[in-house]
Amino acid sequence: MDTLSYWTDTSTREKSWADNPIPDSVDVAIVGGGYTGLSAALHLAREGASVAVLETEEMGWGASGRNGGMVLPGLKHGVEVLIKRYGLAAAREMYAQSFESIDTVQRIIREEKIDCDYQDVGYFYAASKPAHYRHMNAENRALQDNFEHHIRLVPPGETTSELGSHDQYGGEVSDKGGGLHPKKYVLGLAMAADRAGASLHDQAAVTGVKQSQNGFEVTTVRGTVRAKNVLIGTNGYTHQLTPWIRKRVIPLGSYIIVTEPLDPAFADQLIPNRRMIFDSRNLLVYFRVLPDNRMMYGGRVSFVPATSERSGMLLRKRMEAMFPQMAGIRTEYSWGGYLGLAFDLMPHTGWRDGMLYSVAYAGHGVAMATYLGMKAAEVLSGKAQKMPFEGLSFPSWFFYQGEPWFMPLAGAWYRLVDAVS
Repeated sequence: MDTLSYWTDTSTREKSWADNPIPDSVDVAIVGGGYTGLSAALHLAREGASVAVLETEEMGWGASGRNGGMVLPGLKHGVEVLIKRYGLAAAREMYAQSFESIDTVQRIIREEKIDCDYQDVGYFYAASKPAHYRHMNAENRALQDNFEHHIRLVPPGETTSELGSHDQYGGEVSDKGGGLHPKKYVLGLAMAADRAGASLHDQAAVTGVKQSQNGFEVTTVRGTVRAKNVLIGTNGYTHQLTPWIRKRVIPLGSYIIVTEPLDPAFADQLIPNRRMIFDSRNLLVYFRVLPDNRMMYGGRVSFVPATSERSGMLLRKRMEAMFPQMAGIRTEYSWGGYLGLAFDLMPHTGWRDGMLYSVAYAGHGVAMATYLGMKAAEVLSGKAQKMPFEGLSFPSWFFYQGEPWFMPLAGAWYRLVDAVS
């Protein structure tokens, strides 16, 4: 899953931090050079804290540089589930935090002048079955009654106003959110953190963290740094450094293809308003027309290890089933990566072994990881007492150690649910 992606091929890394010497001591050592870690580093450095960001590969190498680039409100669960599980007041707060996460991304892009092709276009949530549209209707009533999120329902038979496909049964439109070039954004975050004074380190895999009298000793393959605090921001690439977290985060592969450039008029027929699109199946697909008129199409297509070539062929098949008019359009890029999700499909933050962590964004990481990185900086600098989502039960399975052996069974179950729902 490490083949060259469209994002990598169309972005420029201004700087490498592979030779940056590991400092002797810092206020905060951050494990993971993705959205969480870099957002935390930026905001901590702005407050005058000394920070070292320690990345196994290079900044933005993981999901932060591979995802679909969608900046969306909400969480993996709908509002009815959130209310039932956590109560109305907590659900409102969580939803408000998802809105704030989008505002955080937009603010950082504006303040740091990050050129990442941001498209402020909103989204279209497509109903794949008639029953799914009826559920959207019920969700819409909950949103209008209890949340400040105003959406517009698109009835069955009228979806061509949003989507050049007859494969849907209605949907909902929101003007909140949009899309960006994730690799340009994460590299822009890295440069912003660097300018603010954070110390960034590529090729600096952390091999051990040991508590000491004044904090921690963090050992990397390139040296050891003493830190008063440690932030874990590894998400779908969490490993044995933090076994307790690893047992609670499922690395789930997601795959993307990008086509050759389309004729602009043809692209407008496919997605007339250039919104971010995703569907209502458990095995969902997500797609968008990029600023250079290419179709980006992504989703979960295999629950066993798959090559980029095989996953690309499967995605291609699903894309042409939705858009028969795409037959003959060449696929130019195919790649994948791991997102992180918890067993309860919620974000999770908190403290473990004296270290702060923020993980498990379940596909909402562009906005939520950026936001929670900022919030981690507030906690670590003493400006806030508690993280959002802190205190939620963080479940695991007794036989799960970080290798998702059950995914083929889960895939079969979700295919069955999608077929009969």
